[in-house]
Amino acid sequence: MQVKEAIVLAGGLGTRLRGAVPDLPKCMAPVNGKPFIAFVIDHLQKQGVEKFIFSLGYKSEAFTHFLSTCLPNKNYQIVIETEPLGTGGAIQFACKHTFEKNVVVVNGDSIFKIDLARQASFHFSHSADCTLALKTMENFDRYGIVELHTDYRIALFKEKQFYQKGLINGGVYVLNTEAFLQEGLPDKFSFETDYLQKLYTTRKIFGVIQEGYFIDIGIPEDYLKAQTELIA
Repeated sequence: MQVKEAIVLAGGLGTRLRGAVPDLPKCMAPVNGKPFIAFVIDHLQKQGVEKFIFSLGYKSEAFTHFLSTCLPNKNYQIVIETEPLGTGGAIQFACKHTFEKNVVVVNGDSIFKIDLARQASFHFSHSADCTLALKTMENFDRYGIVELHTDYRIALFKEKQFYQKGLINGGVYVLNTEAFLQEGLPDKFSFETDYLQKLYTTRKIFGVIQEGYFIDIGIPEDYLKAQTELIA
C-alpha cells in the first residue's frame, strides 16, 4: 500500500529567519529561484503523493498564486489557522479535511528525502498509529534524540543537549488519521510534546531509520547551506 496524501505544515512565523527573509513565511523563502516548499512538494510527488493539504497561518496569502502554478491540477486543499494552534492542533485541523485513512505529515521548512514506500510499508504491516522517520546525526545540540526498542517501537525521547551521535526525529510522520482524531486532543497542542512524548508508551508509535538527505532551514546558517545543496 502507498500513502497518496500529504499534510504540509506551513504556518510557522519563522522568527529566526526574519533577518534573511523579512517579508515571507519561512517555507516560502527563495532557494535558487524557487520557494523552499517547492522542493518539499517535488520530493513528495516523486514518492507517490498525489494529494496535498497545506496548513497555513502567517502570511497565508503568499502561497495562493504559487500553489496554483506549482500544482496546476488543483490536487490540493488549503486550511488556514485563524490563530496559532501549535503543531498538533494544525495537524488535527488538517486531518479533518483528509480523504485517506493514512497520510504523510511533513514540515514545509525542512526536507528529509525518505523512502516513503518503505516507511508506509512498515506502518501498514504493524497497524501503527504513527510511524516517525528518524535520522542518524553526529555532534549536534539542536535536536533531542529518539531511542528505539528492538521491534522499532519508540522507547524514549530525550531532550535537546549536545550528543555525539543519535537518532533525531526528522519531522516526517505516517499517521493514521482515524486513530489520531479519536484521541480527543484539545484544539491547541504540540504534536511532539502532547501526542508523541505523552502517548508513545500506550500507542503503536514506531520509528523507521532513514538515511536520506536532510535539511531544516529554520536558522540562517542552514538556509544559506540550502542555497548550495538544493538545485532547482
